[in-house]
Amino acid sequence: MSRATMRAPNIDWTDPDCPVARTLDLVGDRWSLLVVRDAMDGARSFTEFQRRTGIARNILTDRLRKLTAHGLLAQRTAPSGRRQEYVLTDAGCDLFPVILTLRQWGERHAFAPGETHSTLVDQHGTPVPDIAPTSDDGTLLDPNTTHVQKPR
Repeated sequence: MSRATMRAPNIDWTDPDCPVARTLDLVGDRWSLLVVRDAMDGARSFTEFQRRTGIARNILTDRLRKLTAHGLLAQRTAPSGRRQEYVLTDAGCDLFPVILTLRQWGERHAFAPGETHSTLVDQHGTPVPDIAPTSDDGTLLDPNTTHVQKPR
């Protein structure tokens, strides 16, 4: 699905002018982001997604259908040739920084000090460093240094 298709008007948008609201309309439920997370971690089959998440079959069927319809996942024939598998599209891969930011927020705020949790590591086994948005001049950006410019 092209970016132009993703931007097509939809009378059901929660807030048509807000990119955050539109994104949440597409992937803002718990299960959709967990399916995307697991696809990023190598899950490909319906059975694998269900085993990793514990999601009910009917809900998983719905989320896979929606993620595919919105161009975040694509279906292809598995190497065995016997079944279909799900793979991330470029749009799905573009959610990596979102998943990473949610993970890092969770590491800081959703666990007690010293409580164990999974760790995201790079290809060398090194934990992924914290990410932080910066301006062109390197200044750290936060809610106090940014504002939303609304369309006229």
